[in-house]
Amino acid sequence: MSRRHSHSHSTISSSAALRLAQLSSHLTPAVSSEQSSTMTKSKASAQAAHPLTLIPGPVEFTDEVLAAMATPSQSHVSPQFVEVFGDALALLRQLFFNTDKRAQTFAIAGAGTLGWDFVASNLIEPGEDALVLHTGYFADSLADCIATYGGKPTQLKAPIGDIVTLDAIETALKEKKFKVVTITHVDTSTGVLSDIKSIAALVRAVSPETLVIVDGVCSVGVEEIRFDDWDLDLVLTAPQKAIGVPAGLSIFIASGRALDVFRARKAPPTSYYASFAKWLPIMQNYEAKKPSYFSTPPVQNIHALLASLKQILAVPLADRFAAHARMSDRIKSTIASYGLKQVAVREGYQANGMTAVYLPDGVALPDLLPRIASRGIVLAGGLHKEIATKYFRIGHMGVSVTDEDREDFDKALGAIKESLAEAGYTV
Repeated sequence: MSRRHSHSHSTISSSAALRLAQLSSHLTPAVSSEQSSTMTKSKASAQAAHPLTLIPGPVEFTDEVLAAMATPSQSHVSPQFVEVFGDALALLRQLFFNTDKRAQTFAIAGAGTLGWDFVASNLIEPGEDALVLHTGYFADSLADCIATYGGKPTQLKAPIGDIVTLDAIETALKEKKFKVVTITHVDTSTGVLSDIKSIAALVRAVSPETLVIVDGVCSVGVEEIRFDDWDLDLVLTAPQKAIGVPAGLSIFIASGRALDVFRARKAPPTSYYASFAKWLPIMQNYEAKKPSYFSTPPVQNIHALLASLKQILAVPLADRFAAHARMSDRIKSTIASYGLKQVAVREGYQANGMTAVYLPDGVALPDLLPRIASRGIVLAGGLHKEIATKYFRIGHMGVSVTDEDREDFDKALGAIKESLAEAGYTV
């Protein structure tokens, strides 16, 4: 092996190892036969008993979504699938409060992260500036993605657990012309909720040509996002969080303005797969119920997406958001009653779909999460690189919140309290 190749391999391995170490802090041990009685079967579910997954994604899934994932093999250009895909793309518009047909919804095989690639390779040309609002781990990753495609990211960082203020954003916008501003609506590493409505209004007032990009991976389906009314340009998300579908799709909506910016590019997109040139006509055709092909869509995932969207939109979205807000309040107030503090410090800017909680003094993640897992509840460890070992995370979104027959969070909060006591902390 050459020295150059060896160094590259070492760098990649080191980065992968760091990521794996952070994610492995979920610390979910194998469940023994003695512990199997703690695993949960919902009163209203046909699913086999299993540990409850209450992390900030993936979440628990409904029976209907899992049944849709078991759809038999089907051609991606068959009339049956074209109908399903077209309906799913149309219902995504409702989820984003979009009626302006100049915008387009997308659902493409990949992870939520793929949405970053679409932004960086289609809306930012090499050498152009991007303002990245930093409220946690995922802003670092988005900035890295932008730089990978030749953009020039400038990060505007908030203190850990806080928001980037409007004054700081305004100052940055007046100092330099930015092609895009990116906002992580809910940073999954901190539980900080950004006010995208106010930020978008500020951008329009100070730098109206700048595109407003929202990473909504941990917010779409929990937090209100009015795409048209708030004059947003691209909102990207993933299905495995509040949308309640197994991972495997990159979902986003792009405004007519964003698509015009793409069409006016001086250079071709810097990605082959993540290219509006390839995917825009495909999505337009499927939504118009016409078969189309660039790359084979994940047929079963699209069936599951449609099943979930029908369930989500069967009740007013305002009611769904209110249910998540009530559960968030309950969990946060209960955690506070245990004497624990949130990572997100500013009231009114704390996510409704997750809570990041600092560990009490004298209790470490290996002391706590395995004990909680032994009670059939899977929670997540920390992810923010500066405080990763100091906190844990609870996901409260999707069917675990909206199904009134479930008792997921009665069990979770009880498991946290009991496990803290076992670890030597008096609640």
